[in-house]
Amino acid sequence: MQKKIKVIVKDPGKPARVVWISNTLENLQRTVGGYIETVTISTDVVIICNEEGKLLGLPHNCRFCGCDFVGTIIVAGVDKDEFCSLSDEVIKLLKPCIKEVPEHEKVNDRGI
Repeated sequence: MQKKIKVIVKDPGKPARVVWISNTLENLQRTVGGYIETVTISTDVVIICNEEGKLLGLPHNCRFCGCDFVGTIIVAGVDKDEFCSLSDEVIKLLKPCIKEVPEHEKVNDRGI
């Protein structure tokens, strides 16, 4: 397991940024503010988000790959059962795809 991984982090209301983060369950939970859930978007990339984000009323964050997310998200690589760094090529491809959702497209103040 890589101790630090290069990922994309997107906080609500802020632009997506590329950072190196500690690859521990505790740190991933701290980053998303609770239990983690993964959403697979390809064989080698996942989105890590707060499993209970909508139930907790976390603020709407973004639309990515056709899905709306609340709270902070992490876009990370995956190799078998382990999180890993994203390549520079994948970051260049994915970062522009993380979109803010216009207010008129949100269903309610939490984006659901």
